[in-house]
Formats: sequence, C-alpha cells, structure tokens
Amino acid sequence: MNVINFISVPAKNTINQTFKGKEPWEIAGMTSITILTVVWFYNFIFQEESIVERIKKSALKMVRRIPAVRNKINSELKCLSESFEEEAINRTKALPYITSLPNQGIDLNEILKLVESSVYLGNYDWKNGRVSGCVYRNAETDLRTLVKEVYSLASLTNPLHPDIFPGVCKMEAEVVRIACQLFNGDGNSCGTMTTGGTESILMACKAFRDYARDVKGITRPEMVMPVTAHSAFDKAAQYLKIRVRAVQLDPDSYTVNIAAMKRAITRNTIMLVCSAPNFPYGTMDDIEAIAKLGLRYNVPVHVDACLGGFLICFMRAAGYSVPEFDFRLEGVCSISADTHKYGYAPKGSSVVLYRDKKYRHHQFTITTDWLGGIYGSPTVNGSRAGGIIAACWATLLYFGHEGYVQSTKKVIDTTRFIEQELRKMDGIYVFGTPVTSVIAIGSKFFDIYRLSQALNSRGWNLNPLQFPSALHICVTHVHTEPGVAQQFVHDMKEDVATILRNPSENAKGMYAIYGSSQSIADRSIVGEITKYFLDAVYYTPKEECTTVGKENRIEFKTSNEKLNSKLL
Repeated sequence: MNVINFISVPAKNTINQTFKGKEPWEIAGMTSITILTVVWFYNFIFQEESIVERIKKSALKMVRRIPAVRNKINSELKCLSESFEEEAINRTKALPYITSLPNQGIDLNEILKLVESSVYLGNYDWKNGRVSGCVYRNAETDLRTLVKEVYSLASLTNPLHPDIFPGVCKMEAEVVRIACQLFNGDGNSCGTMTTGGTESILMACKAFRDYARDVKGITRPEMVMPVTAHSAFDKAAQYLKIRVRAVQLDPDSYTVNIAAMKRAITRNTIMLVCSAPNFPYGTMDDIEAIAKLGLRYNVPVHVDACLGGFLICFMRAAGYSVPEFDFRLEGVCSISADTHKYGYAPKGSSVVLYRDKKYRHHQFTITTDWLGGIYGSPTVNGSRAGGIIAACWATLLYFGHEGYVQSTKKVIDTTRFIEQELRKMDGIYVFGTPVTSVIAIGSKFFDIYRLSQALNSRGWNLNPLQFPSALHICVTHVHTEPGVAQQFVHDMKEDVATILRNPSENAKGMYAIYGSSQSIADRSIVGEITKYFLDAVYYTPKEECTTVGKENRIEFKTSNEKLNSKLL
C-alpha cells in the first residue's frame, strides 16, 4: 500500500497541476484526447504486422510513387500480363471458344465430344503419372462406372432440404461417422462434409473463432500455426479477420519449432494448427507435443490432414509406424481430411471433424429472423451437390478397409522407393523425413528450378516451392503403376547429372520468374503478378461466337488465326 501511495501521490499532484484553473469542458476535452491518443498508439503498435514491416511497406509504397519507378513496374507488369494471356491462348488453341449461347441447342453427341476434348486438353499426361499430386487415382472401369451411375441417380438432390432428400443426408452422416471412426473419435465426435480442404479449414477456423468469442470473450482472435501450414489458413484469416502468428521450423526436421509455438501463444489465441503431413515438405509436426500445449493453455488444436489423411489413418494396418496424430490425443479438437484425395472420391468432397458437438455448433450459421423462415446452414454453401455426397459415400463402400490398406501400401512403398533413390543422388538433398507421400528436394549446388525445367521438357510436372527454392513430388496411386516411379528416378538422375556439368547457369522463362520473385522485397508486386496470372485463367476472346444453320456449326468472328475454327 505504501508503494502504491508513493507512486500515486506524485502522479496525482502532476495531474492536478495540469488541470489547475481549467474549465470543466477543457478537462473533459483533454481527457478524451488523451484517451483517444493512447488507444491510437495501442492499435498502431499492436497490429497484425510489426512496426518494422509496416514501415518497410510504407517506404516501398513511397518508392513506387516515383514516376520512373512506377512506369517501369507498370511496364513489366503489362508484359507479364500479356505473356500470361498468350500462354492461356496457346494452351487452349486446339478448341474454339464459346462466349455466347448458341441460337439452337447443340446435339448431345457433339456436346460430349466437346467435353471430352476439353477434359483431355493439355500437354501433361496426367493419366499416366507424369504430374505431382492433382490426380490421385485413375479410376478403374468398375469404380468409374459406379461413380457415374451414382452421381446420375443423385444429381438433382440437395441436402439443404432434409425433408425432401433424407437419404442423401443419411449418406453424408454416414461418411462423417466413418471418418470419425477412422480417426479414432468416440461417440461424441462429429463433423460435416465440405467441398474440399479449403472449406474444411475455413469451417474449423470459423468454429474456433466463434467458440472463443462466445465462451472466452476473445474479440481479437489469433491462430498460431507453422509457416508450412496450408495457404487455406491464410485465406480463412483474411475472410474471418483472424490474426496469424506464423511459427518457424526446426532447421533439421522441417517441422514446427515447439518452443517457438509455445512463445507465440497469447490470451487471444483461439487455435493451434499442425499438419499431418504439411504440403511443402511432407513432414509431420510433433502433434503430441502440440496437443499437450493445447491442453496446458486451454486452446483447441486443429490437425490438418487434408493431404494425407486418408493415407495416414491406414498406414499402421499397411505395416508402417506413424506417431499419434488423431483424436487419441486428448488435445486434438478437430481434423480436416480430403476424401477426394487418397479417399479417391470425386473432386469436391472433404470432411471436417470435431471432438465434440460444442465446436461444430459454432461452425453452423443460423439466421432466426429472416422473412423466409429460420435458416440454418452447416457449411459455407446453402445448396450442396447431393451427387458428390452420394458418390463419395459409394466410393468409401467400394474400397472398404482392406481396399484402402492395399492402396496405401502401394503409395507408401512407391514413395519410400523414390525417396531412397533421390537420397543417393549427388547435388540434391531431401527436406526432413517425409511421412506419407510428399518428397521435397533442394540443391546447394545449382538453381533447383533448372531441374524443374529439365523434367518439364520430359513431360513431368512437379510443384515448385519457395523460401527456400525447392521442388516436391506428391506420389499418388497413379505413380504406383508399373514403370512410372522407375522412369521418374531414371529421368531425375540424368537431368541432375547434366545440370551438375554446368551448375552456375540459372533457370529460364517462367522458372526464372518464379525464382526471382522470391527476391522482390515489395511482396505486393508479387501479388499483382499473381492477379494477372489468375486473370489469364479466365481468358476468353472478346469476339462473340454465333451458331448458324441446322448443322449447329459454331463459327468465331475473330482475327486471331489461332482461334479460327468450327465444329461440324
């Protein structure tokens, strides 16, 4: 008490002296200004980005306002935009563009030919394992027939109306329950289906944000996650106004640094994120240690198993040892896993699972006062594709437990073979210890994007990584076909040996752009480049198409010879 008095008396005298002889309105005004100034400084200091980062960005913005710099940047961006558009034209030049409705409907067979041409357009032989990830299984005839027939039967259904389509809702509930069982959830575990891993992650973030707000009173939500966590968490943070506290990796294991994660936890932390495995390197975070942190600080832990979830839950049965990662760990409160990856269901299906319904309740969006009635929605979408749900359900039943175990064994065996062969090669190294199906490689001797360029010329398409520059291959069931993995290893050996003869050269073309973009201090410029790339994905010619005659020929009014074509 004496200490408090010792401190407070001088402060009291100073305040009294400051306001001596002031009018009440002056005192009130000065008090208000002082409070607002303190609040402003607090908000300025404790923003999502550090002061250093904000000063850096402000300085770069000022530099970009210099006319010469601005004109140079705009000129380069324009050139890149044109190159992206030209690439889009080249990729699709074999087909005409349809930019307006034909006057008359096109014949069914012609439409099917158009669809087939569009689906198989492109330079990569993804059907025969030349692509990393992307296509997880070439559906055998029976599975393809099953999915086609099931989707056809359920294509008009919509689980938004459970009274009208109770059977589809039952299928969804059964998919969720099967997934809960696979990830060792008890009778209280629950979840929903979603349209993919991004929506599953978005829903988990929404659930924990709202749970923290309603139960703990947290109004400035933060999530703590490794820098390797999927970009979908950043998307969720932007949508849901959650601050991201990104945690660096252990330099040897390429898994999240547990001590650094512990330091990042604050009173505003709403969730801890870990990956099983992560997308860049295929390594798995120490989920048991993170689960203990969650229990200690009363923070829910989310395990992102979107990529390898439907491998890792079968690996023990396939003869491989894996650390604990699922609901057997008490601190794990939610799991996301994609059925449309190694569950081999059609694209557009995933699950998000919770330890308890109290979390799922906060995922739901409910409107009670709408004139159209009480509206409750479990996920982002209102209407959902019942055909996808039914096809996913049918796929799970088609494979069964043993089918998935056998498939998992093939994928992991193939991955381990490729990893062992890559580790034998001079000039490259493997990042950490891959747990499931992803192997990342880098080089200390040459520009790794040169290797990507060389493999690309052979028809291989690998995923580029950055910070540091690297590549990875995501092994799927397609790569387990006879000779595919062996051919990849053979081509890799030859290309690495060729590059090592002259290791000082740099990558060219788009590979050079990808590499050099890492050195651009102003990341907003990289963002602008990405926007132009996405614009090019939506490219269509400005000229309209028309249909003429009874034969339903499609003619295109365009001066671009690459686009002049017609379908008979």
